[in-house]
Amino acid sequence: MPNRLVQATSPYLLQHADNPVDWWPWEADAFEEARRRDVPVFLSVGYSACHWCHVMAHESFEDADTAAYMNEHFVSVKVDREERPDVDAVYMDAVQAATGQGGWPMSVFMTPDGEPFYFGTYFPPEPHHGLPSFQQVLEGVHNAWTSRRGEVAEVAGRITRDLAGRELSTEDTGTPAEGTQAMALLQLTRDFDPASGWFQGDAKFPPSMVVEFLLRHHARTDSVAALEMAEGLCGAMARSSLYDQVGGGFHRYVLTPRAGGSLVPHFEKMLYDNALLCRVYTHLWRATGAESARRVALETADFMVRELRTEQGGFASALDADSDDGSGRHVEGAFYVWTPAQLREVLGEADAALAAAHFGVTEEGTFEEGRSVLQLPDNERLVDAERLASVRARLLAAREERPRPGRDDKVVAAWNGLAIAALAETGACFERPDLVRAATEAADLLVRVHMDWQARLYRTSLDGVAGSHAGVLEDYADVAEGFLALAAVTGEGVWVDFAGLLLDTVLIRFTGADGALFDTADDAERLIRRPQDPTDNATPSGWTAACGALLTYAAYTGSSAHREAAERGLSVVRALGPRAPRFISWGLAVAEAYLDGPREVAVVGPDGDPATALLHRTALLATAPGLAVAVGEPASGAEAEIPLLANRPLLEGRPAAYVCRNFTCDAPTADARELAARLGVTVR
Repeated sequence: MPNRLVQATSPYLLQHADNPVDWWPWEADAFEEARRRDVPVFLSVGYSACHWCHVMAHESFEDADTAAYMNEHFVSVKVDREERPDVDAVYMDAVQAATGQGGWPMSVFMTPDGEPFYFGTYFPPEPHHGLPSFQQVLEGVHNAWTSRRGEVAEVAGRITRDLAGRELSTEDTGTPAEGTQAMALLQLTRDFDPASGWFQGDAKFPPSMVVEFLLRHHARTDSVAALEMAEGLCGAMARSSLYDQVGGGFHRYVLTPRAGGSLVPHFEKMLYDNALLCRVYTHLWRATGAESARRVALETADFMVRELRTEQGGFASALDADSDDGSGRHVEGAFYVWTPAQLREVLGEADAALAAAHFGVTEEGTFEEGRSVLQLPDNERLVDAERLASVRARLLAAREERPRPGRDDKVVAAWNGLAIAALAETGACFERPDLVRAATEAADLLVRVHMDWQARLYRTSLDGVAGSHAGVLEDYADVAEGFLALAAVTGEGVWVDFAGLLLDTVLIRFTGADGALFDTADDAERLIRRPQDPTDNATPSGWTAACGALLTYAAYTGSSAHREAAERGLSVVRALGPRAPRFISWGLAVAEAYLDGPREVAVVGPDGDPATALLHRTALLATAPGLAVAVGEPASGAEAEIPLLANRPLLEGRPAAYVCRNFTCDAPTADARELAARLGVTVR
């Protein structure tokens, strides 16, 4: 019999709707039920593409005896972290503070008042590698609750007070300066291994925000060290099994299982990783012209459109790591790995030998059960490009016949904002109008479905219907960022207007008196503390993403209120950047835009005029960090579709470009080559 989750809109929660566990969604009635029964709340947080979430669900939550014990002694609450990042953030803070680590599934035991007192992540069905079994944990928590209630209350109160005291301030720190950026770069250099192209550590997550900072720092200062590190990181990612060598796009992370062993991916594919990395490789190409960067950017964009785009025009949040291996077993990575025999079946002997050598497929296998992940050698052999393209196309066609990984069709506002920015810029740089159209259709969906008449956002939607959960700061920031990027590419001022509405909500609802930013609105559901985190995780922090969008919006409109809010918010970068640059890299990237102005380019000329189009494309190819680009017909005052275009006349009747910074403009130019020289563009 289905439990309460059968009414959920989250695909992850729906996966648990038939569990024998009497799950509750996160709602006040669940905690009231725990008070009535005088039992603890068990909170389980995960997401659809999480491999170990599925493992624990199968081992424990689908087990009738375990479920019966949970139902008798606990009120069990299931949360999709992608729908409720605020709940996830608050309790993940507690898990990490108590255990020194975190992850998903996250398992938290708390009082009926939401105060946590015991934590963990995955618990096995039997004791294993020092971990207690889940049944032992359940029994231990139940015994503590019934026989040592005072001790439980003391622990819960102490943890809650500690979490509540973590509010940050922006006072007395100041805005980022040259020294902030230089010290951050030095620290990154110390952590970087140029031989491997990775940062130190066994788990290698894509450092998207770090590379964005490095590229912007290079663009502003001409730092050779920053560019070399960015190229090294991007090269290592693109060669490794983190990148899908057949279908494009990136997996979640890779692990090094043993000294000298192959990097093994965690196979889920997330929209946010691919959006961020698509944009990074486009920006790397813009800086260097590298064909490899162009290929990865376009293949990643095509992957997103091909495999993540929903019928409504948005982008689904993730593809699962696991899929049917063809024999009825649900196996991690089954969709992506190959054996030599499978290569021969698809390609024939000669091309199979080439593919095995090129992609590192061995008889022993580099993954499990004789199967290999595909990766490129550090020094790629010279291979006929046309033949290799044929090999990849045939492998992709054959792979399309395999059982596909599950897809979480939930549309997350923030991640779609990231995808809009990436597809708009990639489409513009590589003259792919289909990608710009995909970005525009996703933006239309966000306005129609996720945004209400008060400029408030809903976090998620499914099948074109908005969910019930309020947007958090990263939703407002990343959607505004996406709209502004779309405005730069299309010249449509309505996207600047929509961004302004969202950013006004940020100023009113998410900003404290001293300029510090909170992850939830001031009228959001009250948790044991109001979440507030300026550091990046898998995506840019809402705090620094908001600063970036506020800064860009101010460049388009001249709004001093938005620029001053960005400046106040950026003070956290000055405090944290030199000490922990890998965890506040988006803030460092925004600081590069702040230190550069940011620069603004207004292109005026008739729509459809080739000279207007050439000036516009030249501006979009510029690497200046945070550059704001507007294009449109000449207009005066309020008639201008984008304020940056106001009162910019043609130059002797010809389309012209105006380059400005800090309220000072150069003389206009009608010469695209001169504009390229001013902006440091290599005309391609």
